[in-house]
Amino acid sequence: MRTEDASPRYVDLDAWEGRDILQALWEGQLAAVAAVGPALAEIAAAAEAAEAGLREGGRLVYVGAGTSARIGVQDGAELPPTFDWPEARLGFAIAGGEGALLRAVEDAEDSGADGADWIARAGIGPRDVVVGLAASGTTPFTLQALKAARARGAVTVGISNNPGTPILREAAHPILAATGAEVLAGSTRMKAGTAQKVILNLFSTLLMIRLGRVYRGRMVAMRATNRKLRARGVAMVAELARCDAEAAADALGRAEGDIKRAVLIAGGASPARADDLLLRHDGNLRRALGEAARP
Repeated sequence: MRTEDASPRYVDLDAWEGRDILQALWEGQLAAVAAVGPALAEIAAAAEAAEAGLREGGRLVYVGAGTSARIGVQDGAELPPTFDWPEARLGFAIAGGEGALLRAVEDAEDSGADGADWIARAGIGPRDVVVGLAASGTTPFTLQALKAARARGAVTVGISNNPGTPILREAAHPILAATGAEVLAGSTRMKAGTAQKVILNLFSTLLMIRLGRVYRGRMVAMRATNRKLRARGVAMVAELARCDAEAAADALGRAEGDIKRAVLIAGGASPARADDLLLRHDGNLRRALGEAARP
């Protein structure tokens, strides 16, 4: 596994000046981001495959151990507030359970049976999307979870930082970011972890865009849960509906805080009409506005 290699370049790292150490670490982070570039086609294909089942009520599930599990949770936890993705349609299969997010659980990642059992208990099926992350590409918990999910008809995505590894072979949609040796040999929370986070940023954001939760580069499905976000919502409605802030705030009130509904209401639709337009266009504001503008 290349992520476990020790680079001769860093053999005396602990004797370097602090600035030189930081330079090396920073260069590693840049290399991690660059390593994602060759995988863009695979990320796009995975998102396209995931879209159909998620449109029909499927769940998005992240699987991992250690750092990979934490990165998956970080990505998934952002989807409800940012895109109003339902918490009931999110899943996190974590080797060692939720407690392992804060403290390492000895040998948890080595239990393939636990990974497969989680998939069975969750009742994973054909509409679900299961994303497994493992820098090594060999983690038994993640590998067996992906195998079990694929056997049940789920869309499976495998993300790894080593080429030719079992997780990439098992997943229907393998995504490789070949980050190579770490500055600290085997410390895959560094380059490998950064690349995994970038991949998930791209994958989940593309999914949410395809599912109609973005319009004109704005997060029109976000949950306005604090003063800053409520002000952002008013500004969005005012911009998209081309009205003043007072009218935008009034529309948001009538829409019960739903930005997409508010844009349609500010444009002259009744709340019932706004609901009907969004329902008929599967929540896609662009298409709903297109129909509302027709005579």
